[in-house]
Amino acid sequence: MNWEPLADYDALSDRAADILLSAIRRNPRIVLGLPTGRTPVRMYERVVAACSREYHCFRDVVTFNLDEYVGIPSTHPGSYCTFMSEHLFSHVDMAKSNAHIPNGMARDPDAECARYEREIASAGGLDLTFLGLGSNGHIGFNEPGTPFDSRTRVVALTESTRAANAPLFPDGNVPSHAITMGIGTILESKSIVLLASGDKKRAAIERLRSGEIAEEFPASALWKHRDVTVLTA
Repeated sequence: MNWEPLADYDALSDRAADILLSAIRRNPRIVLGLPTGRTPVRMYERVVAACSREYHCFRDVVTFNLDEYVGIPSTHPGSYCTFMSEHLFSHVDMAKSNAHIPNGMARDPDAECARYEREIASAGGLDLTFLGLGSNGHIGFNEPGTPFDSRTRVVALTESTRAANAPLFPDGNVPSHAITMGIGTILESKSIVLLASGDKKRAAIERLRSGEIAEEFPASALWKHRDVTVLTA
């Protein structure tokens, strides 16, 4: 595990964007795993700014998002589909067919999870996946206790997670479930970059740094991977 401490959130965002853009330049057809949430927002801003100066930056890139809420349409302001459109997809020259996000409105969510796994496999697997770090060590929506061999599946959201996401749902109808890429799926990515910033993440960062591997701390599964970079600020 390669640790890179950065001076602040801006420096972390610059470094993350540089890693992402450098990977695209090396392989214009790269398959990316992408996160949502507060931490990657400025990374996306940096990427969009750079791609406005580079012709066909995302033309052949394929992306798979980590998760999506169950029971809300992709057009909902709180959906991760909307998040990705606002922060990245609508600002770069990327084919809509190359951007993959779980369908939270699927009639059969379990079948949707299986379909998503097949799509990832059909794309050749994930080349580079970016992750955020939850204060309890969750990655994606994989909460403490998640088996390290878990695949894409439907999960019940914890009350703390629902409370944290409540501002996105001012009507009070915060989703209770989500589709998330499993830890086993994430670990099959060729390379992984974990972003962790802010005082609320300090304890989680230090626990990850300890090297103790336990399912009660999902991010510790990353110690099982041979190419992980951790950016902290």
